[in-house]
Amino acid sequence: MLNHIVIMGRLTRDPELRYTGSNIPVASFSVAVDRDFGKGENGEKQTDFINCVAWRSTGEFVSKYFTKGSMIVVSGRLQIRDYTDRDGNKRTAAEVVADNVYFGESKRRDDNAGDGGYQRGGARQDSGTYRAPSRDSFESARRQASGGFQEIDGDDGDLPF
Repeated sequence: MLNHIVIMGRLTRDPELRYTGSNIPVASFSVAVDRDFGKGENGEKQTDFINCVAWRSTGEFVSKYFTKGSMIVVSGRLQIRDYTDRDGNKRTAAEVVADNVYFGESKRRDDNAGDGGYQRGGARQDSGTYRAPSRDSFESARRQASGGFQEIDGDDGDLPF
């Protein structure tokens, strides 16, 4: 049987990192996910608010790198659990238990928190900004990559096997 869910949305609040009695980290957070279909009464998109929980290093990762409003992609499983509230009433809660968490958007250019030199498709400049690779650098790389091969003249098309 399969229980796998992937959601993408924005955090509704900063993740809350706690530790169990045996010192295992667990982060709780909520993700606002717009529905792809249907409109509300006033024509606006409908949004679901999905509770998520991440354990151990995944929970620490979420707590360290994500804040309210961050776009996040959560991959995990849907878990339904029963509990008793403060008034003694039986309740049911549905939540996504995160196995993997990914950034849903690229890092903001104005973020000065430092990214350890991480870059994607560009070159890092000393000012902390990024510049796109030039067309000349692509052409140079293409020429270098094809430099070790040459076309064979007089190929009769027969395969040697």
